[in-house]
Amino acid sequence: MTTNGSADHLITSLEALERLYDEPNPNSLLKEIDHVNAHYRAFIEAAPFVMLASVGPEGLDASPRGDAPGFVRVADEKTLLIPDRRGNNRIDTLKNIVRDPRVSLLFLIPGIGETLRINGRAAISADPALCESFAVAGKLPRSVLVVTVDRVYFQCQKALVRSKLWAPESRIERSALPSTGSMIAALSQGAVDGEAYDRAYPERLKQTIY
Repeated sequence: MTTNGSADHLITSLEALERLYDEPNPNSLLKEIDHVNAHYRAFIEAAPFVMLASVGPEGLDASPRGDAPGFVRVADEKTLLIPDRRGNNRIDTLKNIVRDPRVSLLFLIPGIGETLRINGRAAISADPALCESFAVAGKLPRSVLVVTVDRVYFQCQKALVRSKLWAPESRIERSALPSTGSMIAALSQGAVDGEAYDRAYPERLKQTIY
């Protein structure tokens, strides 16, 4: 058994790829539109979580974004607003967007099988009034992403059904995986005290969540 498949069977052209698969389901094409309609808006406003993908000279990035449902604001049928909440200040996504505005969004709603996908272009705004409109407990985001929508479509349930993502029996205890502190300790070759890191993290999270 090979670990990555035989080179003789690699798909290296669109023609070969299209021969491998059937014609697209007509409904999969019908559901793609170039704006946020009322149904798609309902999904966005119910979603507490979105994956944000971007691309730049150094490569690709996919960043999780989450907050209370509705944190991604639908300004109009062609425009979304996403606050850039406090993070680790790597700002990989923002660095990408400054140089290449293309982004892709994947919205997830707990308990819902369908996901919503949006492709578009983003700009970064530090407008004080716009940032103020996203304040939580008096704390403002440093910037807001202004996303111009190019394509919107929903994805069927198959992936989430296969993965049983929302099923209670799929949940595992956090202790079943390496702790954040233990990973940092290993990566720093012991320069960081992993146990101390883990002990301090709950309070640090509380103080830096916004």
